[in-house]
Amino acid sequence: MGRKVEVPSLPQRIVSLVPSQTELLYDLGLGDRVIGVTKFCIHPSQWHESKTFVGGTKQFKFDVIDELKPDLIIGNKEENYIEGIEELAKKYPVWMSDILGLDQAFDMILAIGNLVEERAKSISIVEKVKEGFASLPYKSRKKALYLIWKKPYMGAGRATFIDEMMDFAGFENVLSETRYPELTLEAIQDINPEAILLSSEPYPFKEKHIAELKTVLPNCDVQLVDGEMFSWYGSRLMQAPAYFADLK
Repeated sequence: MGRKVEVPSLPQRIVSLVPSQTELLYDLGLGDRVIGVTKFCIHPSQWHESKTFVGGTKQFKFDVIDELKPDLIIGNKEENYIEGIEELAKKYPVWMSDILGLDQAFDMILAIGNLVEERAKSISIVEKVKEGFASLPYKSRKKALYLIWKKPYMGAGRATFIDEMMDFAGFENVLSETRYPELTLEAIQDINPEAILLSSEPYPFKEKHIAELKTVLPNCDVQLVDGEMFSWYGSRLMQAPAYFADLK
């Protein structure tokens, strides 16, 4: 966001505003140094049950954050909202990531490792992720549409982290638009993808939605996929290659 952030040498009262980065902080071994997370920070489960909730990713509880008195807040440009972040930055050190691909995810993991003084662990995580992605077998690529929302349908387009993960998973993104375009059912029919990937998040697609799409695209391979594997850019990336290798 173009700001210089003054961070304590060893932050002890960290608030995380992004689920994938919360999990990263856990895997960096921060334990009690993380005091607040969002209600969407479901991993690890023990933190979801024990840490103070500071609202959602796009609706912060400023009074709760003030009570926590954080010495570092960690967010993300896409997942959080600019007005809330600017308000927090008036009072607290706020560090923001901006992730469009795997290389930026690596930079983020290493940067947070430096911020919290867990450099060796962050380097280890990045090395494991790189090894996993390098070992992915070659697949013939299906032309696929990745849906993240319903009513209206929304797809993951170019210039997104999901777009790059689709490539690793053996799918060619049929959308030429950038970011997350809205789509009508008629437009999806016109695109006529070989496969449609229904993400588990942010919209919780279920089996019934497969049936709905198959009625208009009977020959399309419509499948539910784990959205965390395609869109979480923290330490969850250590699990993504094995998941992608098993996708048909």
